[in-house]
Amino acid sequence: MKMRSESDSLGEVSLPDERYYGAQTQRALDHFKIGHEKFPREIIKAFGLVKKAAALTNADLNLLPSFKAEAIVAVCDEVIRGDLDAEFPLLIWQSGSGTQSNMNANEVIANRANVLLGSSKGSKKPIHPNDDINLSQSSNDVFPTVMHLAALDQLQNKLLPALLCMENELSAKADQFDKVYKIGRTHLMDATPMTLGQEFSEFAAEISFCRQQIADARKPLYEIALGGSAVGTGLNTHPAYAEKVAETLASLTGFPLITARNKFSALASHDALVHASGCLRTLATDCMKIANDVRWLGSGPRCGLAELQLPGNEPGSSIMPGKVNPTQAEALTMVVARVLGNDVTIGFAGSQGNLQLNVFKPIIIYALLESITLLADGCMSFTEHCLRGIEPRVEVMKRYLESSLMLVTALSPIIGYDRAAQAVKTAQETRRSLRDIVIEQGYLSAEKYDAVVDPEAMTRPGL
Repeated sequence: MKMRSESDSLGEVSLPDERYYGAQTQRALDHFKIGHEKFPREIIKAFGLVKKAAALTNADLNLLPSFKAEAIVAVCDEVIRGDLDAEFPLLIWQSGSGTQSNMNANEVIANRANVLLGSSKGSKKPIHPNDDINLSQSSNDVFPTVMHLAALDQLQNKLLPALLCMENELSAKADQFDKVYKIGRTHLMDATPMTLGQEFSEFAAEISFCRQQIADARKPLYEIALGGSAVGTGLNTHPAYAEKVAETLASLTGFPLITARNKFSALASHDALVHASGCLRTLATDCMKIANDVRWLGSGPRCGLAELQLPGNEPGSSIMPGKVNPTQAEALTMVVARVLGNDVTIGFAGSQGNLQLNVFKPIIIYALLESITLLADGCMSFTEHCLRGIEPRVEVMKRYLESSLMLVTALSPIIGYDRAAQAVKTAQETRRSLRDIVIEQGYLSAEKYDAVVDPEAMTRPGL
């Protein structure tokens, strides 16, 4: 492999000549061989957007010659498109400020721009990674901005559409099953009647709530740290830079971005991201509830609840022929386990701001983006391969409903709680029907019993 030598403030570094990254990136590769987790494409894209916005703003403020700005913007467009993804090899386990990744972006853009201008990699001429690419910036305000952009991109374009699809499917099922009557359950025990549609309306309402909360969680993320420089004072930036770069970045992304009202907080705390993770945690808890309910209701097919027929997507056992398992529900519940773990990580990392800087930035955004991706993919898979194909087993639900002793609840206001309880106890002990016991005890006539104990009417009292 052909090698070249580049220098930084610590001296000479040898690195592969084919690479556009430079000395500081190579040092990071050598010194942070920890794990295998790399930043996803959304982070790389966000770096391209931030560096492009900075170059355009610096040029507008006459801080950067136009020929440099044009070359930088051209390379940033390559970064945004994904043409240079291979040049961003760093792991997330690095400086807690994301300095190595920021310098990775600076070096790649500088070297690529210099090549486009007829110079060579590593020359730092005419474009310098620090003096030009990082002009008016610090890793401490660049990386938080990158974090917000990446989170917004994935929330807006991946998770929210997936949740809308899931909510719509659940709402459609609620309408479809509106006249399917069944027994409700509390404490895992028989309760009063309801419809399967009402049960699915609960699921739809939960996802709707989470979707709205997540949509609202975008607002704090619209405030960006760019312009805060090293500690939040804006040292080495033009007085107009912070607002102008936010306007430029807003134009590039389509997000209503504004400069952070308090840049000291934007560097030292990541409350907006911790809050977003909290909304994901709420979604995860609802996904666990829905997935568990679906697999309980679909358990069987002959020795479980068996109220739902779940799609048979693949064989479920290597030893038991014909077995089909609720694998989509299982996958979604494992996603939940990971998301809840990520939320703990993000919460702890968010608490670790010391003085003017939080130095847990890489793990915060990595965990958050992983949670967003897993929830989006998990919810879409569950919707497409489970919810969409669910069919009710009406005969099973009817049998459970007719045999339930909790139909007695409708009798309680008429014959009294104590008599109703005694009827249930007798029916349970003698294995006879509630109807027979109530009539035999002389509490109600057969006609009156049938008029009062109407499961359909019990699902919509007062109508």
